[in-house]
Amino acid sequence: MKQLKDLFTIFGNFLYLLAILMLFGIALILMLHSIWEIISDFWSKESMIKNMLQAIGATIVAIAIIDVAKYLAEEELFRDRELRSPAEARKTLTKIVTILIIAIGLEGLVYIFKAGLTDLRLLLYPALLFTTSILALVALGVYQKLSINSEIKADKTEQAC
Repeated sequence: MKQLKDLFTIFGNFLYLLAILMLFGIALILMLHSIWEIISDFWSKESMIKNMLQAIGATIVAIAIIDVAKYLAEEELFRDRELRSPAEARKTLTKIVTILIIAIGLEGLVYIFKAGLTDLRLLLYPALLFTTSILALVALGVYQKLSINSEIKADKTEQAC
């Protein structure tokens, strides 16, 4: 039974490694494509600014993808244990939500620049992105505050045993 468990662990780690490498590859392709778009339209000023803003947006997405891949590598490949305490769960969730908050906020910033170049009536979408990132940040703060009680209870239970 132990050998079967080890085999599944190795196979699972291989699949995680494959997924991580695919994510890094996709992020690299996004960044290289962005660079190519900027270089290919270098002489067209109007098109170049639009392509630069799109490149910034694609780079932000690529960074978020890299952060997710890094998180998967750290949590699934380089750690031998599962989440066992509320403190570990809180730290893990904080990493994931922070990645999302940063990506949403930066994407909102890119769309503000795009709207400023075309039509100011398009500022509603970036405003909604910023509002979403702020609400997610507040929700993360509330979660962390509330989860402290779970950590304190878990510590007291461990000390009692």
